[in-house]
Amino acid sequence: MNIILLGPPGAGKGTQAHRLVAEQGMVQLSTGDMLRAARTSGTEMGKQVAAVMDRGELVTDEIVIGLIAEQLDSDASSGFIFDGFPRTLTQADALGALLESKGQTLEAVVEMQVDDEALVERITGRFTCGACGTGYHDSFKKPDVEGKCDNCGAEGTFKRRPDDNEDALRTRLFAYYKDTSPLIGYYYAKDKLKRIDGLGEIEEVAGQINTALDL
Repeated sequence: MNIILLGPPGAGKGTQAHRLVAEQGMVQLSTGDMLRAARTSGTEMGKQVAAVMDRGELVTDEIVIGLIAEQLDSDASSGFIFDGFPRTLTQADALGALLESKGQTLEAVVEMQVDDEALVERITGRFTCGACGTGYHDSFKKPDVEGKCDNCGAEGTFKRRPDDNEDALRTRLFAYYKDTSPLIGYYYAKDKLKRIDGLGEIEEVAGQINTALDL
């Protein structure tokens, strides 16, 4: 089963993709993760990615499609979760062509709908442990001991993404709605679109996704 998780930055696509990987044995192709990895790679593409992300902008189609193609070529799995891709009709067409070239199809597109103001609060308050990657939030999930990771015990390693600030997030949201909204009609016309509330509790959202995918 190949699916797309569609939603604005911070809607929880990554969290739900990780769950589906664990429970369904699917392979997550997260453009966000791939871009962050490229950003710290020190390569020429990584430098381009870093500059774009720091400005709170979306990376070019060429970069995203190139990263996705590399991942598809390196993994023979028949079940993929596309997290954060496609963002535009051009990318949607490219994904369709890419899957067709590999003899695969797209089964469903899950749109995680959110409220913008609630999303801004969610994103600007999040931070992670630099040692193990465990996520936290200023309001919703503070570590038990200030400055110390609950998971690995590391101290003083917490960090925030440079683009997790209100101005950068609103820029990203504007770009998302401007460029990605046409995908709703695109996949609706193909009878692939499933809509859920993306701002519920993690398990609640998971249940909605399972129902939408008949899992």
